[in-house]
Amino acid sequence: MPGYDVFLTALLLIAAAFCLSIAIVQAITGVPPLSSTVIEAADVVTLLRQANLAEQAVIYELGAGWGSLVIALARAFPNAEIRGIELSPLPYWVSRLRTRHMANVVLRRGNFYHGDLSDAQAVTCYLMIKPMPKLARHLDQMLKPGTPVVALSFWFRDREAAASRESAGPLGAAALYHWPARKTDQGPSLTQPGQTPGTS
Repeated sequence: MPGYDVFLTALLLIAAAFCLSIAIVQAITGVPPLSSTVIEAADVVTLLRQANLAEQAVIYELGAGWGSLVIALARAFPNAEIRGIELSPLPYWVSRLRTRHMANVVLRRGNFYHGDLSDAQAVTCYLMIKPMPKLARHLDQMLKPGTPVVALSFWFRDREAAASRESAGPLGAAALYHWPARKTDQGPSLTQPGQTPGTS
């Protein structure tokens, strides 16, 4: 069955290309496409609710991955507009497929460092340690003062968290910041995952 062999070969080549694209994007960004658990997503939602968002808020999910957190946000804030940005092609298309019936979700494939986030009324991210300092500088340029930012598992080490949820998944807690959330010398800051107070 030569036709079947050609079809199977084509499928394998497509799968290999997608896997290679994930590896390339991870090498460039230092971030694999992560997927939040139900508990982790619930922690992010809880922190955003503490921030008293407007009912029709624009919420950005930076590095939307496979779409789990985008879906949780869309369900928790049905009148908000959830804007997910993902660079890696395969996770992006999986997210598009998973959210195709969600009217309040907009997904864009691209590098969120190159996008305009100035209309954000809240931001969430589930990345890794490596990009967090660069992301903090980007958010400094983009966000209005006081914009809620929730980081899952990997915190902004040079910023002051206003609240946290310790029940998140195995990689650590979620933290809420009111941007730019610069640290002051007044009182101890919240302990970051894997740290003792006063360490960085």
